[in-house]
Amino acid sequence: MSTDVVPDHGVWFRVDNGATAGGVRRVAERLGGQLGLSRERIADLAIVTAEITSNLVKHAREGALLLRPARRDGRAGVELVAIDSGPGMADLTVSSADGHSTVGTLGIGLGAIARQSSRFDAYSRPGRGTVLTAQIWDGPPPAPDWAGGLARPITGEQDSGDGYAVRLVEGRRQVLVCDGLGHGPLAAAATGAAVAAFRSAPAGPPDTVVRHLHAAISHTRGAALAVAEPDAGTGQLHYAGLGNIAAMIVATGERRRGLVSLPGIAGHQRPTVRGYDYPFPPGATLVMHSDGVVDRWDLDDYPGLVARPPLLAAAALLRDAGIRRDDACVLVARVAP
Repeated sequence: MSTDVVPDHGVWFRVDNGATAGGVRRVAERLGGQLGLSRERIADLAIVTAEITSNLVKHAREGALLLRPARRDGRAGVELVAIDSGPGMADLTVSSADGHSTVGTLGIGLGAIARQSSRFDAYSRPGRGTVLTAQIWDGPPPAPDWAGGLARPITGEQDSGDGYAVRLVEGRRQVLVCDGLGHGPLAAAATGAAVAAFRSAPAGPPDTVVRHLHAAISHTRGAALAVAEPDAGTGQLHYAGLGNIAAMIVATGERRRGLVSLPGIAGHQRPTVRGYDYPFPPGATLVMHSDGVVDRWDLDDYPGLVARPPLLAAAALLRDAGIRRDDACVLVARVAP
């Protein structure tokens, strides 16, 4: 695909040789200029991108990198997400108290990535691989995100028919996961319409928002979608979904709880929409994903990950549970009391 202008959903790169790595760095520099980053931060972005891609080429298996704009509170930065399937690291030390990581001298460039990034996080296990996220901003970075997601297209396609969105409206924290019917541009158009309608929808509980989305995307081929609203004040999670979007609450010491999505296709037919409420205790995690992610994952297989930034968890689940013969999307959310 053309990378002269990087779309907001970003561009995935398979990084397996030095030539690819050089191309990714040049795209990153263009994106930094597109978003208006200062020369100094574009130079830092180039260093971060070069170090990440070098690590993927030299040390990783099945390395991939997502490069995308990061937009928060009227500001724009660049976000990079790298995933690989091994060999992983046993001595990766991460401090997440302020959203940053402190990395020991590993001899593979992680120190340079951490120093040049506005925010850097990583999670690694020997034999399982590494997931890494970095952001580059002019000035101090925004507050850490309470939700993070990734969408990846089916092999051979440029655009994913799956997608997600996060919003805060009149005190309501809400997330959307959407799976446009089929694959390719028409599926991506359905999801794009749902995301745009979600971001501009009037404030209301998830079932009201889902009804709004159903009406708003009637001109598309339709989609499965779900909206969730974690409410730390009441200790509940409000939820409404149509079609095959999977959603689970994971709480310490409890079996994960699956959430109910009703049959139907948003934008078509006359689906029944109903909202459900679930206990959402302090420290609980919400995981939502499309059917391009198998549901046999278990966060207990990732020691310590449940307490890390949501985007790291989403990246690990996409790597290990996402399937290449379908579009795939994962969103993870966690709200402090």
